[in-house]
Amino acid sequence: MFTDLPLDALHTYCPPRPEPAGFDAFWRRTLVEARTHALDARFTEVDAGLALLRTHDVTFAGFGGHPIRGWFLLPRAAAGPLPCVVQYLGYGGGRLLPHDWLLWPSAGYATLVMDTRGQSGPNRPGDTPDPVGSGNPGVPGKLTQGLLDPHGYYYRRLFTDAVRAVEAARGHDAVDADRVVVAGHSQGGAAALAATGLVPGLAGALIDAPFLTHIRRAVEVTDMGPYGELTRYFAGARDRIDTALHTLDHFDGLNFAARATAPALFGTALRDEVTPPSTGFAAFHHYAGEKELKVWRFNAHESGGGEQRAAEIAFLRGLLG
Repeated sequence: MFTDLPLDALHTYCPPRPEPAGFDAFWRRTLVEARTHALDARFTEVDAGLALLRTHDVTFAGFGGHPIRGWFLLPRAAAGPLPCVVQYLGYGGGRLLPHDWLLWPSAGYATLVMDTRGQSGPNRPGDTPDPVGSGNPGVPGKLTQGLLDPHGYYYRRLFTDAVRAVEAARGHDAVDADRVVVAGHSQGGAAALAATGLVPGLAGALIDAPFLTHIRRAVEVTDMGPYGELTRYFAGARDRIDTALHTLDHFDGLNFAARATAPALFGTALRDEVTPPSTGFAAFHHYAGEKELKVWRFNAHESGGGEQRAAEIAFLRGLLG
């Protein structure tokens, strides 16, 4: 069934942003601190059995100088420097294997897939540990790790890693640094949205069913995971809710959207109980750059699936050739 506001209301739904005082200064200090560590991006070519692609095992320094893993794929036949898609992952997923990421190199683009620190999925464990402790008791999952202080919150580390992934891609000789696009679904969409607000000069963004946007509404209208981690925590931590929400405001996609300049294609689905459609529409309406939105009326968190990917291919062809 439809899970949120009617479509007519969603088309005009643009709620106030919960921007905390010092938001820009917080992120400026965070990235300055991250850049005190050498990026040390390493691309080691490996044989993944993909005759038409060159495949590299990637390591670069993310938040705190911690090593972040990834894959980097290049179409063998294309002459560089190439446009590049930096791909972020959904919640509870690792970087998988090179053959799981054939879409963008098959379309002619370099592709950097960023592993997600401290997360693993059912198909294959992730390859990037998170050496930072949670800082406070929480429920299982990542959403409550460090939740009572924005400086120690898990997503400060992840979003910083996302920025450093763009920097790693831009530094590769085969990549045109002026034609880098960020992309992701769900948690990956949250990371892509954060990158659009934190990284100047991106060529584009593909933001599908973004997580961690309009968080204060999301925790009121869904108990589905991963937001359910927050509602379970709030149910017991009754005296800490306001502190926790203040932390979350530093990571809300609405605030990154308001600072974005890259052309973006969004996707959202009206039966999505994981990232409710009102949260995606709110991000879209606050997005400051040029933007388009695909609405999938009878789909859930899978959003538009293959049709959304087809729309993204066409969108990037228009942007990048």
